[in-house]
Amino acid sequence: MTGAIGHTVTESCVPRFARGTRLQYDRVREVWFIQAPERAFHADPIAAEVLQLVDGTRTLAAIIDLLAQKFEAPRTVIAHDVLALVAELTAKQILLHT
Repeated sequence: MTGAIGHTVTESCVPRFARGTRLQYDRVREVWFIQAPERAFHADPIAAEVLQLVDGTRTLAAIIDLLAQKFEAPRTVIAHDVLALVAELTAKQILLHT
């Protein structure tokens, strides 16, 4: 339903940021970070590429396809990394998914 801890992340999931959470670019430091209530996380360049595509309407399969095309990388490698990232951020309650 909402990607609570223990829910499996699959390519058919549609991720979205949890309420009050967003990806933001810091122009002064030239880094992406995830801003959440009472906490912030630095988003490394790979996570930032993935999170910029999270819009609450795209499936993970669509996100994986876009990234594989953009970086001309094997889809299986991209899929593994994206699914792991979304699972980790779901466990931290940064992302939810349906």
